[in-house]
Amino acid sequence: MEVAPKQRIVFDPLYGFILLTNLEWDIIHTPFYQRLRWIKQLGFTFYTFPGAEHSRYGHSIGVMFNAHKILQKLKRAVPEEDLFDDKVQSVEKAFHQSIRLAALLHDLGTFMFSHTTEMAYIRYGDTTHEKNGKGHPDDHEHLGSYIIKNTDYDGGVTFILKKYRLDPQKISNLVKGIDPSVLANQILHSEVDCDRMDYLLRDAHYSGIKYGTYDRDYLLHHFRVATVNGQEIVAINHNALHAVEDFLMARFAWYSQVVRSARGARFDAIAEELCFYMLEKGKIYTYSQLMEMIQHDPHKFYTFNDQYFMQQVHHHYTSGSFDKNPRIKDIAHCLLFAKAPRTIRCEEFKQRILSQDEDSVYEKIVRQAENKVKEIQKILKEKGTPLDWIVVDLPKKNIVFVKSRKKLVKSKTNENLLLERDPAKILMDNGDVKLLSDVENSIISDLQTKFNFVPNVYCSDSAYELLEREGMMV
Repeated sequence: MEVAPKQRIVFDPLYGFILLTNLEWDIIHTPFYQRLRWIKQLGFTFYTFPGAEHSRYGHSIGVMFNAHKILQKLKRAVPEEDLFDDKVQSVEKAFHQSIRLAALLHDLGTFMFSHTTEMAYIRYGDTTHEKNGKGHPDDHEHLGSYIIKNTDYDGGVTFILKKYRLDPQKISNLVKGIDPSVLANQILHSEVDCDRMDYLLRDAHYSGIKYGTYDRDYLLHHFRVATVNGQEIVAINHNALHAVEDFLMARFAWYSQVVRSARGARFDAIAEELCFYMLEKGKIYTYSQLMEMIQHDPHKFYTFNDQYFMQQVHHHYTSGSFDKNPRIKDIAHCLLFAKAPRTIRCEEFKQRILSQDEDSVYEKIVRQAENKVKEIQKILKEKGTPLDWIVVDLPKKNIVFVKSRKKLVKSKTNENLLLERDPAKILMDNGDVKLLSDVENSIISDLQTKFNFVPNVYCSDSAYELLEREGMMV
């Protein structure tokens, strides 16, 4: 009597039971993937919203599940009995499995506390100009790609992919969103993709803040395949227009009111400042050291997680290593003991809704903010002490509903904008496909140019008092 294969399964608080293939199970149990258990999805947001303790581990499995559901709705999924049977081999199954894997592995290179410390590594640019780095930024996407392609040893991700006859380069291309298939890239990287579909609901669930909620089932039901110039793309039925808009508005509100708000971003900003300082002083792993670990010491790379960062901060704080820099010592104190820095309020640091298409206005606003920072720094230098510090957190990316048509045209890689990866497409009742921003009865067509500029500048209590005396506040 033939024994049924053991079922690989996890239980997710949002979706219930999620089945895994043997390949996915093997990858999840590598040191590279298990590391994600120890990296918080929302960085230091849990200092403000204590429930936000969830990890990149659960999020990545959720992203894979959403990719699977999208494939099913697009009728590009193989039957589950084929997907979970290692004996079945086909082009269609390889495509299905590859999309699931790219979704599962999209955050494999995530930094400590997720995006919180990533910008410090990008700013430091350890490998960016080196031959090894190929000119890429030192970000999580390229680090994850490096893991996928450079761990061809027992227990490595490359080794496991090859064992199951999948091409690591193909998975890496999908993770980066540069696969020849527009449809595949859209599922993984677009204005309505499997990643955003998961983190909006997951972050809202764990933080308790409902800004990120939307009707996932209704949205999924209306995913369709359309053909443009002979290429398959993902479009969403016009019937679900308002569900798409609700999704995009939920994301806009989430980033504006939680992730980038002064209250939500303050501890992430000071953690980034600490990380950059420790990189400069050789007190924390550099990007090139991480690449070396990936190739030769996966168990050491496993330790590159939130615990490692906090241990380093605590060690240097208590050992006296930070004593030579009172500013950094005080910032570390704020982070370790959840002592919130003050937020500087003035006209130049106001949150503003601006137009993507008015570059001169945006540049003027940024210039004014930067000049105000210089003015504050000059006052602190002339009249303050090392304990009178600021941490500048001007936006690296602005919060948009969608990329405006003008920006799309300027950055397009295809003659037909419908073949661009990122913008959401709507399948009209007559069979035509339009960009969401071109649909006449869409509120997004009016909001397409808008973005939220959210600058934050934080300071110590003593700096706040000094700046208040100098008339620098609102």
